[in-house]
Amino acid sequence: MVSTLKMSQKGKLKMSNFEFEKTKIDGVYVITPKLFGDNRGYFMETYNENAFKEAGLNYNFVQDNQSSSKKGVLRGLHFQKTYPQAKLVRVLKGEVFDVAVDLREHSETYGQWVGVKLSEENHKQLMIPRGFAHGFLVLSDYAEFAYKCDDFYHPEDEGGLLYNDPDVNVEWPEVDAEIILSDKDKVHLTLAESQIKFKEENV
Repeated sequence: MVSTLKMSQKGKLKMSNFEFEKTKIDGVYVITPKLFGDNRGYFMETYNENAFKEAGLNYNFVQDNQSSSKKGVLRGLHFQKTYPQAKLVRVLKGEVFDVAVDLREHSETYGQWVGVKLSEENHKQLMIPRGFAHGFLVLSDYAEFAYKCDDFYHPEDEGGLLYNDPDVNVEWPEVDAEIILSDKDKVHLTLAESQIKFKEENV
C-alpha cells in the first residue's frame, strides 16, 4: 500500500506511518514512525521504500549494520572518502546523541552540524545523505545502534573528523562517564586540517 502524503506543521511531512521533519541542513531529516500498540506491546514500520520515495528520499540501501556500546562511548565522526554513504540511523536499546556534519563542497551549510537524541523510547531516526561525517555519543548505560547504508563498507576508504574540532564545535551533551574513543577516533584531523569536501557528482 502506498502511503498518502500530507503536509502538517511547517517543515514536516506526514505519511500514513511516518513523519518526516526537515532540519536546518538540507537533506537531513528526523523521521518518526507511527506506533501501533495494545496490551501485547507495539508494532511499527522502521522503513518503507514507497513512503520514503514519496517524501523525496530516494535511496537504495544495500547494507545494514548494528553495534552495541556502553555509556560514554563516542563513535565518530566517520565518513568514507571515495565511497560516501547515506545512512538511516536508529537506536534499538538505550539512548544516544547522534550527529551529522555537512561536508558537501557547495553546500551553504558546509561545516555545520545537526544533532538529535535517538532512543528506544522516542523511536526517532535520522536520515543522513551522502557527503556527511557521522558520529554518536552513548548517553544511557548501554545502547544498541542500527543503521542502513546505501553503499558497502570499504575499510581502506575510512576517514574521519576529530569529534571536538573547535571550528565545527559540536555541542555534545554532558554525560556522567568518561568519554571513550577508539584509537583511530583519537587522531582524526580537524576540518581545517583535512579540507575534506565531497563533490556533487559523488553525493
